[in-house]
Amino acid sequence: MHSILAVDDSASMRKMVSFTLTGAGYHVVEAVDGEDAFEKAVGAKFDLVLTDQNMPRLDGLGLTRKLRGDPRFQSIPILILTTESGDLMKQAGRAAGATGWLVKPFDPTRLLEVIQKVIR
Repeated sequence: MHSILAVDDSASMRKMVSFTLTGAGYHVVEAVDGEDAFEKAVGAKFDLVLTDQNMPRLDGLGLTRKLRGDPRFQSIPILILTTESGDLMKQAGRAAGATGWLVKPFDPTRLLEVIQKVIR
């Protein structure tokens, strides 16, 4: 079973993402922001990180850069799921090392399709 780290400061969004992913057979660990996510990532093995962009303490781009700076996380897919849809933000995501960018509100079917394409 693939394991996914789902990061969002909104409890309701974490629950919706977790419900969608567990229903598709994934093991999901939730984190409340980028700092919480990094601590959890260091202590476990994940097949994919799905993170929001706008969060307190450490945002999605900061988390992506922090994970990519650690050799253990250089090949793990990182998807950013956010309300941000501007080209500059997407370019910043790619520059930080994000694998992909999805816009909220998310379509559960589309989310699962993208995850299936990038997960190892």
